Amino acid sequence: MPILDRLYKARQETIKRGCRALIIAPTRELCVQITNSFETYGRFTGLKVLSLYGGVAYKGQISALIRGVDIIVATPGRLVDHMQEGNLRLNATDILVLDEVDQMLDLGFITPIRKIVSRLPEQRQNLFFSATMPKEIQKFAAELLHNPVRVEVARVAAAQEKVEQSIIHIEAGKKRALLCDLMDQKDYSKVLIFTRTKHGADKVAKHLGQFGVKHGIIHGDKNQNQRQKSLEAFREGRVRTLVATDVAARGIDVAGISHVINFDMPLTPEAYVHRIGRTARAGAIGKSISFCTPQENGQLKAIERLIAQNIPKLDRRNDSTLILDKHLVPDENVEPQTEIIKEKNPRSEGRDRGGRSRDGQRSGGQGRSFEDRAPR
Repeated sequence: MPILDRLYKARQETIKRGCRALIIAPTRELCVQITNSFETYGRFTGLKVLSLYGGVAYKGQISALIRGVDIIVATPGRLVDHMQEGNLRLNATDILVLDEVDQMLDLGFITPIRKIVSRLPEQRQNLFFSATMPKEIQKFAAELLHNPVRVEVARVAAAQEKVEQSIIHIEAGKKRALLCDLMDQKDYSKVLIFTRTKHGADKVAKHLGQFGVKHGIIHGDKNQNQRQKSLEAFREGRVRTLVATDVAARGIDVAGISHVINFDMPLTPEAYVHRIGRTARAGAIGKSISFCTPQENGQLKAIERLIAQNIPKLDRRNDSTLILDKHLVPDENVEPQTEIIKEKNPRSEGRDRGGRSRDGQRSGGQGRSFEDRAPR
């Protein structure tokens, strides 16, 4: 809102092949979400907003840049591509926003971000937003910011106070049977399932299909059209479950998620906080269930230290009722993987050319920001 207000009050001619405000986010989902917010809140301002991210064709993005925009929301890799090809100049940009800085650093975007910043005017306003503020982020902020003001919105575990959390101790080989056992319960109406890897997400999605559970799947190897269709199907209730890697946690804003299931424990405690924060939103109550093998006990201890609480636990390692075959449905009754389409990606699939795969693990729960007191 402050950016829209500032740009609206200081009306200027729309900049061709440039922008007045640049927002950089680590994932396509976040770009879409931020762009939608700008378009909704700035509906009557006349300000033009453009998303730039991989997984879609260049032609439409280049045409929009030539016509001119006021605000660009972009992933680092696609933004650098347009800069290198002469489609975009940043010499007139006076507002820079870096969203989810911790995840961008984890995903290896530090080099493209430095390249982008080198093309910006020295006199500008910088805003950094990060769910966590480790030393690496503070060092990076010190490189780019002048006399910054630090604003801490909430403590780490604050967002999880309305989430009913539980841990189920289980052997790795019984995770699939346990998942199906839980999905047999009717109150698991809108379920977000997290896996640690893209391959793991594909396997869980396949098993859900074998058990007759309608589902979608999003991760870095799915192109934008596939990811968007799965997310829309989940949001609209056409599929009951959505399987995702941590990349999706930063871009999922879906109302009414009843349960978050951590099929794999996250590698960092901050990722846990951000994962379970997808439920119990806007004052609602939600539940999270985490499957924990003996090999994952270290991650569990780190999570409990971070959130400063002892999560209730249930041991089902010797549960003889967890039998995979009893959940299987006949082949003719297997639900197809809903909303996933097969198509060739235009140029980029799950990667920004300037960085690595976006299945990063670092995530977080509370919001913090750095803002320049004296823009440079």
